[in-house]
Amino acid sequence: MTDHPRRVTRALLSVSDKTGLIEFARALAGHGIELVSTGGTAKAIAAAGLTVRDVSELTGFPEMMDGRVKTLHPKVHGGLLAIRDNAEHAGAMKAHGIAPIDLLVVNLYPFEATVDKGAGYEDCIENIDIGGPAMIRAAAKNHDDVAVVVEASDYQAVLDELAANGGATTLTLRRRLAAKAYARTAAYDAAISNWFANELKTDAPDFRAFGGRLIQALRYGENPHQTAAFYRTPDQRPGVATARQLQGKELSYNNINDTDAAYECLGEFDAARTAAVVIVKHANPCGVAEGADLVSAYRKALACDSTSAFGGIVALNRTLDADAARAITEIFTEVIIAPDATEEAIAIVATKKNLRLLLAGALPDPRTVGLTAKTVAGGLLVQSRDNAVVDGMTLKVATRRAPTDAEMRDLKFAFRVAKHVKSNTIVYAKDLATVGIGAGQMSRVDSARIAARKAQDAADELKLAAPMTKGSVVASDAFFPFADGLLVAIEAGATAVIQPGGSIRDDEVIKAADDAGIAMVFTGVRHFRH
Repeated sequence: MTDHPRRVTRALLSVSDKTGLIEFARALAGHGIELVSTGGTAKAIAAAGLTVRDVSELTGFPEMMDGRVKTLHPKVHGGLLAIRDNAEHAGAMKAHGIAPIDLLVVNLYPFEATVDKGAGYEDCIENIDIGGPAMIRAAAKNHDDVAVVVEASDYQAVLDELAANGGATTLTLRRRLAAKAYARTAAYDAAISNWFANELKTDAPDFRAFGGRLIQALRYGENPHQTAAFYRTPDQRPGVATARQLQGKELSYNNINDTDAAYECLGEFDAARTAAVVIVKHANPCGVAEGADLVSAYRKALACDSTSAFGGIVALNRTLDADAARAITEIFTEVIIAPDATEEAIAIVATKKNLRLLLAGALPDPRTVGLTAKTVAGGLLVQSRDNAVVDGMTLKVATRRAPTDAEMRDLKFAFRVAKHVKSNTIVYAKDLATVGIGAGQMSRVDSARIAARKAQDAADELKLAAPMTKGSVVASDAFFPFADGLLVAIEAGATAVIQPGGSIRDDEVIKAADDAGIAMVFTGVRHFRH
């Protein structure tokens, strides 16, 4: 690749985000570059005492239709698209009085931000940029001759090249900027198309696109031989993508995945009702509990499976306080995420220099409508988020015995957790704390056995006379296809069960529960998670 420089003689600037604009425009003028601009951008540049030519002067047409039409003109697009070394293109420019535009600086109308703040339909429509993407794509296509900048963070790179090359840009920079420009317009159009699909309540549009802005290039992916990066999407759901990292090492791919799993599970627990803590290892909760305060909830969650909690992720639904911080830092922990933290708690966590502390500002709402996507070979699986919550379900008692109030409280707790454990899932709970979790098994009976075995291991470690599954309740993410899984739970000491129901053998399962004198509740809602 010949890195042939192209001198910049004329720049067109049209930006909604004016960050760094005046300094950049002033530096361009210092290189003798003519400034052309539109609307508010032109006013801002002129107000700074710089000479700027309005685009209407360039085109011979005024801005019209409330600014909808201003740059859609051959004298703009001809100046961007003309191949400078092509004699026919040069002749057309001369014949029609088209001046070259060597640098385009455009950032788009803030459509994503407008949607995010909950604006109405017409407001969102007016914030769909038309001329901006058209100019960006034209300049990016002709990057052999034209440089295109779509965000202020690239201003300095352009100025550095102008300084190093006598007012010219290199092909290397122009190609990099062109690639970024197309990615930006693709992400912008994806946001618009997904907004339209949501407004029209279209579950399966003919085309589906997703786009995001780079948050972080990661050292590697799930394994060291895989590459990875982390992107922010227009969905500003509180969590790992929106959180501030106060300290600790750079987050890894697995840290991000596990932290998301922990905080999404935590969203099921209303902070106004109770303190709650979720501990996650390898994307599965290994301990979840509610308590009067964070430290008591943490200790209850840890007791479920302290072995798995080592090197895990801890999520809290209230402001991290000093007592909780001290308890969490007693063992090796990879990440703590909470809505906020006290100064004293921050200082305590700071003694563990590699421990990441993330403050998300708020909790995710488990009822929020949204999309999830997963790649498969040659395709993309897209579905609505599982936003069903147990408090919104009609619970049906299927057995002769109804659960007690205390059992019902724990049943709901267990079902909240089961929603966030990989299927097949069995969760034992007692006194608003998990006491055994079986995750991701090929058969439900194996999940029930593993969860009971973990409860026995915890009892041995804590030197308890019996595992805490004695007198517990049990949740299953999907129906019991046979009574065998339920019988394992009964043997482990469960006194009440919550499950979706719907098996052709429900009668057999209900009879096994009745024979054991335990209560069973059907939710009618399944929570598979793969």
